[in-house]
Formats: sequence, C-alpha cells, structure tokens
Amino acid sequence: MRYLVILLCVMFLLAGCTTTQKATAIGTAVGAGAGAIIGYQSGHGGEGAAIGAAAGAAGGYLIDKYVLHPEKE
Repeated sequence: MRYLVILLCVMFLLAGCTTTQKATAIGTAVGAGAGAIIGYQSGHGGEGAAIGAAAGAAGGYLIDKYVLHPEKE
C-alpha cells in the first residue's frame, strides 16, 4: 500500500511538468537507482546514489534536448 501511495504522489508531481522536466526527473531516478545498486556492491551505496542521480539528471536533460526535441535550438 505504501508503494502505491508513493507512486501516485510521483505521478501527480510529474503531471504538471514539461517534457524536459520529466526527462530530467526520470533520468535522475534511474541514475540514482543504478548508482545505489552499483555503489552498494562496493560498500558506498549513498555515494553511488548521489553520483548516479547527478549523471542521470544530466543524461536525461541531454537526451531530451538533443534526441527527443532537437528542433528547439
């Protein structure tokens, strides 16, 4: 039940975002998750999540800007 509430909150928060904000948020979440998993394997889960979140946010923004909407430039 707790996960359902969290999922609904995230959906409502993303509903009012632009596509760039959504891509950045999704990249951040995926990067943080991947970084936490990789970091956990080496005993540094928090640091891995932080680095993964930063890399994921940058990646999500760049993918949105140059791949999904290149005509905005």
